[in-house]
Amino acid sequence: MSELTDTLVRCFAAVFPDLPPEEIPAARVDTVEEWDSLASVTLLAVLDEELGVEIDLADLPHLRSFQAVHDYVLARVP
Repeated sequence: MSELTDTLVRCFAAVFPDLPPEEIPAARVDTVEEWDSLASVTLLAVLDEELGVEIDLADLPHLRSFQAVHDYVLARVP
């Protein structure tokens, strides 16, 4: 795994502590029961704190999976 992926796994684990780490890369809004709007906003705050990536709330509806978050952050991390 890349350093970014490792960091994202840690961020997701902080927001979804009951999700096993090996399942995090496959996480999707429709497969993680706890992933609601509050969890999404919390995840954005954690990503901002850990990576310094500010995510526009208008982009939130598109960030519905670990992979989507990964790709979004990858495009914005220097």
